[in-house]
Amino acid sequence: MRRGDVSHPYLLHEAEIVTRVQEAPDIFTLRLRFSAAARQRDYTFQPGQFNMVYLYGVGEVAISIVSDPEDDLLYDHTIRAVGRVTRGMAALRAGDYVGIRGPYGRGWPLPQAEGRDVLIVTGGLGCAPVVSVIHYILKRRERYGRLIIMQGVKHANDLLWRERYAEWARQPNVEVIIAADQGAPLWPWRIGRVTDLFDQVPFDSERTSAMMCGPEVMMRVAVQQLLARGMNEADIHLSMERNMHCAVGHCGHCQYGGKFVCKDGPVFAYPQVKELFGVRGF
Repeated sequence: MRRGDVSHPYLLHEAEIVTRVQEAPDIFTLRLRFSAAARQRDYTFQPGQFNMVYLYGVGEVAISIVSDPEDDLLYDHTIRAVGRVTRGMAALRAGDYVGIRGPYGRGWPLPQAEGRDVLIVTGGLGCAPVVSVIHYILKRRERYGRLIIMQGVKHANDLLWRERYAEWARQPNVEVIIAADQGAPLWPWRIGRVTDLFDQVPFDSERTSAMMCGPEVMMRVAVQQLLARGMNEADIHLSMERNMHCAVGHCGHCQYGGKFVCKDGPVFAYPQVKELFGVRGF
């Protein structure tokens, strides 16, 4: 799959908000369509890549693309209102416009995972980068083996998309494991840290690809667990989060040792980052 045209990395393309979905009190999804038909037609991305989304007169932020890359009509961004720009975006409605540049970065290694089982591990509210992976695999089910989705949250009330997880769990050859550090009345899943549940998930370490995102302390523990189970380092991929301002490796805000998360990531194979992964200050 080819990447979108980023030959003019700072060129904004106008996009209309076609639909707005309130996912939680501070989380919403914007379904977008480029105003220019040619841009909409030519726009492509890989699951795991991101756009820079610009709120006119306010600023821009890096947001993961969560829709399927073969949806020719619309593409989706799920956004949490946590800062000045995203809080401003929370006031947008269908019919409003934003600026888009991208896509940027390196996505998940889905072509290399074909014919293998896929283990997805996420923590906290940072699961958006792997939502597109789940959608991608479920729409191309014959290309992949078993799909295991593991999600951990601090409190049961933090879990988004409960209906979506339930629907995924009903799909053939899909296992969904959700854990909360603190439960709640009628909580149907498990109590505890998601990283404590690997011994309850049998998988063949030689034919499984792991993809994970979330707090780095969680990912570090998960990597240790997977390596202890015999998984090859090169089969573990991480989506790293840093403060990405320019998206093209110029500003240095997202520098990670000798790499830039915006252009060399945000998805990295574990061997590429293991020397710095978990080191304070990086």
